[in-house]
Amino acid sequence: MNAIAVIIGSYVLSGVHVESFGYAIAIAFVLAILNVSVKPILVLFTLPATILTLGVFLLFINAAIIRIADWLIGTGFEVDGWGWAILFSLLLSLLNSLLERLIKPDKLAAPAEPNTKIYDKDGNRVA
Repeated sequence: MNAIAVIIGSYVLSGVHVESFGYAIAIAFVLAILNVSVKPILVLFTLPATILTLGVFLLFINAAIIRIADWLIGTGFEVDGWGWAILFSLLLSLLNSLLERLIKPDKLAAPAEPNTKIYDKDGNRVA
């Protein structure tokens, strides 16, 4: 699903270039690995800046992850600058949320009421 969001994001933003769908899958994989391994370390080291900016600094951390993915993947994925990386990270978040909602709509449905039976003190069922 993230690869689809990467492709859509590259079509929407002129500063983000993805060569093919194969590269989009590679980008999604590299972003997942970086989000699991590098991002927590960056968040920990920049915690004071994140607190002072009320979380806005996390946009720059996400942009840094995208720029690192750009550097790791090479010619198949290019982001023209930090501004485009910030916009791309915002768009990826939005698109992933929308795609998640479209593909898995049953998560949004209200949970079913449990089959609860209420009994009085004599053991007779009340509800």
